[in-house]
Amino acid sequence: MRFTPWAHRLALTLSLSAAAALTACGGGGSSDSKTQVRLLNATRSYAQLDLTVNDKTINSKVAYAAVGEYGTVDTGSTASRVLESSVGTSISATTPTLNAGSNYTYITYGFAGTVRTTLLEETQTAPEANKAKLLILNLAPDAGSLDVYVTSATSCALTNETALVSNLGGGNGSGYNQINSGSFRVCVTGYSRRGDLRLEIPAITLDSASVNTLILTASDGGVLVNGITMVQKGAAKNYPTTLTRVRAVNALAGAPIVSATIAGNNLLPASVPPNTTDYASFAAGANTTSVLINGVQAGPTSTTFAAGGDYTMLIWGTAADPKVVVLSDDNRLPTVSGNVKIRLVNGLSVAGSLTTLNVDYQSQASNVLPGTSSLPASIGSSTGSVVTVNSPLQVDALYNPSAGTTSGLTPLTSNGVYTIFVMGDPAAPKGKLSKDR
Repeated sequence: MRFTPWAHRLALTLSLSAAAALTACGGGGSSDSKTQVRLLNATRSYAQLDLTVNDKTINSKVAYAAVGEYGTVDTGSTASRVLESSVGTSISATTPTLNAGSNYTYITYGFAGTVRTTLLEETQTAPEANKAKLLILNLAPDAGSLDVYVTSATSCALTNETALVSNLGGGNGSGYNQINSGSFRVCVTGYSRRGDLRLEIPAITLDSASVNTLILTASDGGVLVNGITMVQKGAAKNYPTTLTRVRAVNALAGAPIVSATIAGNNLLPASVPPNTTDYASFAAGANTTSVLINGVQAGPTSTTFAAGGDYTMLIWGTAADPKVVVLSDDNRLPTVSGNVKIRLVNGLSVAGSLTTLNVDYQSQASNVLPGTSSLPASIGSSTGSVVTVNSPLQVDALYNPSAGTTSGLTPLTSNGVYTIFVMGDPAAPKGKLSKDR
């Protein structure tokens, strides 16, 4: 089970088990054979998409999480393109093998610049009465391997439940699973991590003798996932994630006691800086926020977090003049396979303390102001790099883990996502490298 790349990574065909019935690329079919195709738009980068086969429009203006009507095509002429509707720009192209007398759904997903398409052949035999079949496609490669629970539980506080599908990697499918028909809760977690909730669907209905597909697609932050269900030869339904992920960074100068809670949940236990937390998941939307510095509230008492987003709550400045800012995090994997993404977050306490990130003596971010983040830079991976953060106002580096060591190089692992934090008083800065993915 793997992705097979098409030209320029504009589109990918998902190769799964025979049970999943996904086609491979290539020509085929007699010139007078006919088959039925349609498009499912599963990419959030484009509000509407068109599908053409051999320059014939099959579907037009298909909205996100919607599926078009079937159109008839010739299996001997299958040059297919998915187009952005407003301008007509091609974002995906292939020439698949199509079997005569069948039904197919093109599923287009991903983000602008890395759009991918897979082709699902809808010929699975229906199960007996009171049973249903469910195929799960992990079309969220940024999210990594996932476990999927289909349960009658009242919440996703999982304890002894058994995953229907485990360790489902990005770009893979589960094959069809036959289970009872009915209404179920779906909980998607990180592989072998019950508490790492990525998507909760309170109720999906699997009708008696039905064949269904659950499609998992990437969120804006890259780690949480969205869901779309589709009935074989039938309708699609949208199940976007309602979660958001937040971490806290205590970057204040000095040694004040700092704590942070979101919606009553203890995100940052009382601690002195510098301190960073892991990401925690919360319900998206407006959340009650409490940041206490030496017992005194600082910053806003309510913060809004978008569904599917990853965020860093940066607490910086001084105890006398604290500041709280929420930074949006891009934890998607690098678009160039084998590269890494790296960015700089400036948490220094003095206004105007500009910072520059250098990797192997090449600048990757410059003039980053306190309370802000640089855009992620995509660079080659390495077994050991010289990583430093400098300021034009200081001779010595603010962050230089290789200084005074014999081998203090920083490994930058292939497909990793990194953040470097510089924190506290510029005269005595603290630095930390965080491997976010």
